[in-house]
Amino acid sequence: MKIAVVSITRHGIALAGKIVAALPGAQLFAPEKFRSEAEEAAPGAAHCYAGKTNEQIPVLFANFDGIIAIVSLGAMVRLMAPHLKDKEHDPGVVVMDEAGRYTIPVLAGHLGGANELAGRLARALGALPVLTTASDARETLAVDLLGRELGWTFAASKQVIVRTSAAVVNDEQVALVQEAGSRDWWVRHANGRSNPLPANIQLLEKIEELDLARYGAVLWVTHRKPEVLPAALHAAIRDRLVVYSPADDKT
Repeated sequence: MKIAVVSITRHGIALAGKIVAALPGAQLFAPEKFRSEAEEAAPGAAHCYAGKTNEQIPVLFANFDGIIAIVSLGAMVRLMAPHLKDKEHDPGVVVMDEAGRYTIPVLAGHLGGANELAGRLARALGALPVLTTASDARETLAVDLLGRELGWTFAASKQVIVRTSAAVVNDEQVALVQEAGSRDWWVRHANGRSNPLPANIQLLEKIEELDLARYGAVLWVTHRKPEVLPAALHAAIRDRLVVYSPADDKT
């Protein structure tokens, strides 16, 4: 993950130096008037710019996967707003206060990795991550992150992802059908889960075992294609089905 750390104040640059030291490869961006402070805080990783900070945002969005901004939350929202695209393309953005007390994901928490970055940063600096996404606040499964650390990919429309994610966080019955792939996807969850799997998520071994009337969402981990299912079954679940493809067959 290519990470940019942005700070626009002298005290913030001192904190930015600690962040760069804690996250190998991270690069510091600061106004030209603070060049000496930036180079002292992050030797070899400091970049200073002339002009306004808002002019740097499109460059950072285009060249970095993650952005840590030591600015106020409101200011960062205003800086980002003209450049937002969608959750598949926006970088993960985390805001941190100058005192280093909180790490707050503000953009692309799941797919962009902002939640994970906030947690990583909090652990490194002894800060508190402030996660507001429902699945993280309730410590339940995130549909769009399942198996990511294991190399799994998923296929589903945006509408289906929204529908199945809502089923998970609203305690509807969710079938997780695992026919392939590693079994340690819960403990290796993207944001770290130590609690038991929530009771509304039911584990099955074959999708043919589904009680269609029972489940509001179906998460299918398999090497099969939906097209191989009986037509009636596929038609009944396709608007609530997310298919995950594991990288291998290890269990």
